[in-house]
Amino acid sequence: MKINFVGKKVTLRDHFKDLATKKISKFDKIFDEDAQATVIVTVEKNRQTVEISIAQRGMIYRAESTEIEMNDALDRVVSALATQIHRNRKKLQRAKKVQENVDFNFLDHEDSEDEELGSVVRTKEFFVKVMTPEEAILQMDMLNHEFFMFREDTTGDINVVYRRKDGNYGLLVPER
Repeated sequence: MKINFVGKKVTLRDHFKDLATKKISKFDKIFDEDAQATVIVTVEKNRQTVEISIAQRGMIYRAESTEIEMNDALDRVVSALATQIHRNRKKLQRAKKVQENVDFNFLDHEDSEDEELGSVVRTKEFFVKVMTPEEAILQMDMLNHEFFMFREDTTGDINVVYRRKDGNYGLLVPER
């Protein structure tokens, strides 16, 4: 697995990079060598946020944690990723994206029983209006929703705008 480090408002020390690499390397049994892991560390005042994303063949696992100490945030993020992978292990095996003989017990997950996946409890159909992302954000805010799906006016693609935890907005667009 290839690991990239990004420091926002901080210069990452080699000790932290080595520790993160060691902790992330336990996922090497699951992901191929072409998998990409990105570790983003952001420091703001007395808070340190560690975000790890692992991408392989269209599947993305992502976790984030904010703590006073960077190493504590790293521990929580790795634990959250292990939980996500443990929860989705059957999907991973079914999709044959993981070797079928991989034993997921190495993740040190507390709950060894299989967790039931959620199911779709409601389907809603609605007209997808053509608009700009700015118009979609305005519409989303007027509806007091956390996300809004629309058809982008220049490309005609279905896009989604969403409200981020930091109060800003994000835009999801299909990959070409």
